[in-house]
Amino acid sequence: MNDIAIRVEGLSKKFHIGRRQGKHKTLRETLTDAFVSPIRRAGNLLRGQATGVAGLDETIWALKDISFEVKRGEAVGIIGRNGSGKSTLLKILSRITEPTKGFAEIHGRVGSLLEVGTGFHQELTGRENIYLNGAILGMKRAEIDRNFDEIVAFSEVEKFIDTPVKHYSSGMYLRLAFAVAAHLEPEILLVDEVLAVGDLEFQKKCLDKMQHVAGEGRTVFFVSHNMMAIQSLCTKAILLNEGRVAFEGPQDQAVMKYCAIGEQLHKQQLDLRQDRVGGGSFRFASVQFLNPQNMTPWNVLVSGQPVIIRIGYLCKSSKTIEDVGIGIGIATMTGTQLFGCRSKAVGVKLDIHPGEGYTDCLLSRWPLKAGHYTYALFAEKNNNVLDWVTEAGAFDVEASDYYGSGYLPTSHLPGVLVDYTWQQEMKQTDKSTHDAVGV
Repeated sequence: MNDIAIRVEGLSKKFHIGRRQGKHKTLRETLTDAFVSPIRRAGNLLRGQATGVAGLDETIWALKDISFEVKRGEAVGIIGRNGSGKSTLLKILSRITEPTKGFAEIHGRVGSLLEVGTGFHQELTGRENIYLNGAILGMKRAEIDRNFDEIVAFSEVEKFIDTPVKHYSSGMYLRLAFAVAAHLEPEILLVDEVLAVGDLEFQKKCLDKMQHVAGEGRTVFFVSHNMMAIQSLCTKAILLNEGRVAFEGPQDQAVMKYCAIGEQLHKQQLDLRQDRVGGGSFRFASVQFLNPQNMTPWNVLVSGQPVIIRIGYLCKSSKTIEDVGIGIGIATMTGTQLFGCRSKAVGVKLDIHPGEGYTDCLLSRWPLKAGHYTYALFAEKNNNVLDWVTEAGAFDVEASDYYGSGYLPTSHLPGVLVDYTWQQEMKQTDKSTHDAVGV
């Protein structure tokens, strides 16, 4: 048992949805409810509304009988679609929420990064939050002092280290939060996919740091949708599907099974997909890749050809939702992000009217090499998620003479094509000869 860092046995978590979490009531309020509730239920019946427990409370099991063990020094990836239970599992392991059934044993000091700035106090400065987090981890001031300069250097917020973190940008917040979580010498590092917020250079720094932590014999528990990161960092992976462990074993096999589940999801009708995040007032309903010359769907997209991405949606709000940002992100089958198209990035804010509608995104030249790809859909208002579906669908691309040179970019590796030119610098001797003859 001494070599076990995390032991989970029969872990289950039930959530109540559709029920308002009430505050504690006074005696007067309790007596009033006892008198009014029967009248209210009668009124609901007359209006055809549900009453009783079924009308007020619905339960879902985010985790169902999860069991596994993680040994000390292992780097373990947790993968699965949205709604599979990944974040719930990490919150239980981080003691943020309690399980409904089962238990989880944690043997060692835990550093967790589940959301941007988890554990930070908004009114405190970056410096003060570093010491606060260290104290929460049970570290002495001398230990924090020893790591302080390295934390600040990694986070790249030295100029703002004495500024309250409520004034930080999301990128600054993220860098400092990860630096604190990774550098205060936790024996177990729990990381959710907050790395997606950072730029590519910072993501690489984070992955390198986690590899270093794992190389020192500490345990890394890493949740990600990026299968390339899982394969490069982790020695094994646990695949969650609908709250259960679908596979536990070598990371390569786990990734293969993850992709197989994705292929099944792609066949489902988009508006019926349940693995989505959002409030429900707005839902993506369809995606079409159209040929702008005749407005018919492309069966297979062709490199270099113009494409209209028509994104259909359903707005269930009774009022127009103004200033909405919609985006589509293109990735490889293993989750490597290639490019994205966001309406707000080009200065377009959409007004979404009640009912069905669509918006078009025009690409003058389709920029992908031959291969099989997936796309994710995202809609937000004021940085609040309206609807988010990862791997909302998949499509194929065939090669063409993208550059007009007779060359077909058919590498076995998928990727993005860009327009460019190539010029050869004229030799000095050639230039002198041309000058001499007056050319």
